[in-house]
Amino acid sequence: MTYAPPADVATHGPYGPDRVKASIAARRPVYPFQGRVGTPLFPAAPGRYHLYVSWTCPYAQRAAIVRELAGLRDVVSLSYVDDERDALGWAFRARRGADPVNGFRYLSEAYEATEPGYPGHISVPVLWDTRSRRIVSNNYPDITLDLATRFTPWADSSVELYPERLRGRIDALNDEIFTDVNDAVGKAGSPDPKTAAPARARLFAAFARYDAVLAAHPYLLGDALTESDVRLWVSLVRYDSVYNADARISADSLAAYPSLAAYTSRLLELPAFASTTDPSLTPLAR
Repeated sequence: MTYAPPADVATHGPYGPDRVKASIAARRPVYPFQGRVGTPLFPAAPGRYHLYVSWTCPYAQRAAIVRELAGLRDVVSLSYVDDERDALGWAFRARRGADPVNGFRYLSEAYEATEPGYPGHISVPVLWDTRSRRIVSNNYPDITLDLATRFTPWADSSVELYPERLRGRIDALNDEIFTDVNDAVGKAGSPDPKTAAPARARLFAAFARYDAVLAAHPYLLGDALTESDVRLWVSLVRYDSVYNADARISADSLAAYPSLAAYTSRLLELPAFASTTDPSLTPLAR
């Protein structure tokens, strides 16, 4: 097994915003690899693609959940980077296992193999093509949609996370969830009041709105689980034990929104959610 040495912030420094700033300065996307499965360059095929994810990243967990829900465990392989990182970025260590596909010690090696000299953000999730030996995508919104829709010959036909009849509503709701929850929950803990105050207002308004919706329906868009539920849930399950615990966003726990809290706990009972969630995130605070 090939492993990276332990994370060493004292020597290398913390993983900071410099790589994100480098992308912005170069006027390129922060998540620049935006290939899509099902195109001539990346045709859908079982066993061809591999997901690199992290237990700690909600955006990566979304991909892991969708892979499980769609029944793609034997179609798209998956491995985890280590939870800790320094300025060298995500790494493979004994705690979470080696890279089973390439034997990389650092995820940056996948980026370097795709674009020599890559200076930008090293993020998860990453969808890797084992055939061409390059990154298909690190654009996390596309990865889950491709997992949900581009492997249908091998997927669980009973699960439709992104059905055509609902795609307009799902897209709009996903944009709303990103702005008002996924992004806002991080900004709500900012030490800068000018950043934190509007983010908290958006977040708590969204919690109240979705709490009312879920009092009437089991899922955000009615009786069926969709990709929007996955996007919301990864922030909800971290609210008490990560976001609010670290930054004291509110004196209230998620239990202040009873339908939202019940929904979070109910989805956690589903194998696709439970098997991809670090136990340290649960139970929800009461």
